[in-house]
Order: sequence, then structure tokens, then C-alpha cells
Amino acid sequence: MNLDDANGASANAQAASAAKPERGKAVKLVDRVFDQLLERIRSGNYPPDSRLPGEHELASLLGVSRPVIRDALARLRDQGMVYARQGAGTFVSAHGSPTAQLAYSPVKTIADIQRCYEFRLTIEPAAAYFAAKRRDEAAVRKIAAALADLREATSHQLHRTDADFNFHRAVTEAANNHYYTASMDALKAHIAVGMHLHGLSLLGPRQGLEQVFQEHDAIYKAIAEGKAEEARDLMQAHLEGSRDRLFEGRVLDLSF
Repeated sequence: MNLDDANGASANAQAASAAKPERGKAVKLVDRVFDQLLERIRSGNYPPDSRLPGEHELASLLGVSRPVIRDALARLRDQGMVYARQGAGTFVSAHGSPTAQLAYSPVKTIADIQRCYEFRLTIEPAAAYFAAKRRDEAAVRKIAAALADLREATSHQLHRTDADFNFHRAVTEAANNHYYTASMDALKAHIAVGMHLHGLSLLGPRQGLEQVFQEHDAIYKAIAEGKAEEARDLMQAHLEGSRDRLFEGRVLDLSF
């Protein structure tokens, strides 16, 4: 082997050696993105037959390149979790979300609304705590978007139940625990009843809507700044305040 051949072989070996870590890094990224998307499908964030965000949006949301997204989606298709529609995008397979869906009895009485608040108080403060511990940029942006909708509605002296729920749902999602999000999804209709009545109680000259917005804003800031205990306590106080405003401080006796 002459000197040129030896130098060429050495260069090729170095290039191959340098490529291995990069390839390994790409594989790990694909694994991570695959796991994240799979978890969102199984937790119900992307329900059966719903359209997944486009590659560009997913890449931005998950902080990776589009080729990594394409590879992760290909793996999901190979496993039958998603399917592609020509020109329409990628959709979740009907059997792609095997998680059993939670279901609760519908709200029938005022006592049921109180029970719903009681249950929310056992999960949402804890979710806010873990949201502050585990939040990422995408999660904070999602909470901020719901907060912006609440700000706009409040400025027009309106209460938007959808924006209110989206805020609380985004907080639980930021906790990165699908048990919290599954519980919130199962309670959506029940929570909406209480939120609607609470919203009606805020209308009028007492500027209650502004106070409630400030409560949401404080929770958002605590989560964004990673202040876990403060986020938990603020969520606890917010839910208790909402319950007490709705029931005018006179909770029902549920012991019988």
C-alpha cells in the first residue's frame, strides 16, 4: 500500500468513526420522538382518527429536525398506530389508542358539582407542582396561549369556559403524567358545568373576572419560573376560591 492509499484509508476510517456518534445521536432522537408521540396517542392527546400535526409543526414542537419526525412516524405506521391519507396527512388508527377510557357519571345535582371540585383539588394542585418541575418550552407556550385567550375574554368582560378548561388541561399536560391528563379529559364535561356557573357568578360590577384572571396568571408565572410549591399552593387556592365563589362559601354536607 502506498502513502496516498494509506492516508486515504486513514481518512475514511476517521470519517466512519466520526459518523458513528452522529448516527447514534440520530437514532436516540428518533427513539425519543417515537416514545413521545406514542405516549400522546395512548394518553388520548391524539384521539383515534384525529389528524396529527404536520411534520413542520411536530419538528418545532418537539425540537428536532423533520427527517427525525419522518422516521418516527414511519415506525408508528409500521406498528399500525397511525396511517397516512394521500394529501391529507397522518391520522391515528382507530385501534391506536388502547388505553381504556375513563368515564364518570354525568353531573345531575349541585352536590355533583361540589364533588367535582373536591376531586379536582386532589389532582390539580399536584399536577401544577409537577408541571413546574417538568415543564418544557412547548408546555409553557401552551399554557400561555390559553392564558392569552382568558386575557382577551376578560378584557371584554366575558368568561370563556373553553379557554378556562384549556388552561387547566395545559397545566396537567405540562406535568408529563398521562394519569392527570386522562382524568381531566374524562372530567371535561363535568368541569365545564362548574366553570360555566362560576363564570356567571363573576359577571357584574365586582370585577370578579379580573381577579380570577390574575389567579390564572400567577399560576402560569409560578410554573414558568419552576416554583413548584408556589404553583401547587396557587392552584389549591384558585380552586378553593372558585368553589367558594360559586357556592358563596356555603358548601354542602356530603356525609349523607
